[in-house]
Amino acid sequence: MKAALTIAGSDSGGGAGIQADLKTFAAHGVYGTSIITAVTAQNTTGVQGVAEIEPSFVALQMKSVLEDIKIDAIKIGMLSSTEIIKSVARVLKEYPHIPVVLDPVMVAKSGDHLLQPSARQALIDFLFPLAKVITPNLHEAGVIANFTVKSMDDMKKAAQVIKSMGASNILVKGGHLPGDAVDLLYDGKKFSSFTARRLSNKNTHGTGCTYSSAIAANLAKGLDLENAVAEAKKYITGAIENAFPVGRGVGPTNHFFKIYR
Repeated sequence: MKAALTIAGSDSGGGAGIQADLKTFAAHGVYGTSIITAVTAQNTTGVQGVAEIEPSFVALQMKSVLEDIKIDAIKIGMLSSTEIIKSVARVLKEYPHIPVVLDPVMVAKSGDHLLQPSARQALIDFLFPLAKVITPNLHEAGVIANFTVKSMDDMKKAAQVIKSMGASNILVKGGHLPGDAVDLLYDGKKFSSFTARRLSNKNTHGTGCTYSSAIAANLAKGLDLENAVAEAKKYITGAIENAFPVGRGVGPTNHFFKIYR
């Protein structure tokens, strides 16, 4: 069995973060391992608090897993601070053969900030060059590229700007634009688009985490990047379509919809 590693924050509500990543790995038949960078007090209505893990202990968790288990792909989510980012980067440099999917988590769906503004440049400087693919949504792409992304042309421009920052491949997720949900993958030479019909289900908590984890799981199984994204797009569409209400706010996607169905 292939194995994947998620480096992210814990969502106590279970819909996003480490919990979503491990569920996604399992749904793909991939053994999941995890490094917790922060613990959140979080539910379907928002984030009530964040407690960061000591950066040196984040690094120790990584070494503990990577020195023992053969990891075939790594997904990175919430990192929160500059020192945690640097700690993660230092360990990753020792494993350049493992493909990394970097989801630049900045703001939760509730609007709560999960990445300190002061850490944004550190994310670019230390982790962009180490990632096989970076998966920003429209808001994150706009923050990184320093302009508002509100059209397909803007998505392309943002991808080109992010590419110039040292990224290998960029997947700009267009789910917040009207019409079909179209994502653009840019490798520096060409754009590839991935389209799914827009769904009306409001229970979309953890979609970004789940999507990027599905890409990582597919890479772990040996798919090339374009096919890994294509299969992940199908999976996240099904997970949203079959999502269900949990709690009083925005419910989670259904990670195991194929099994339950």
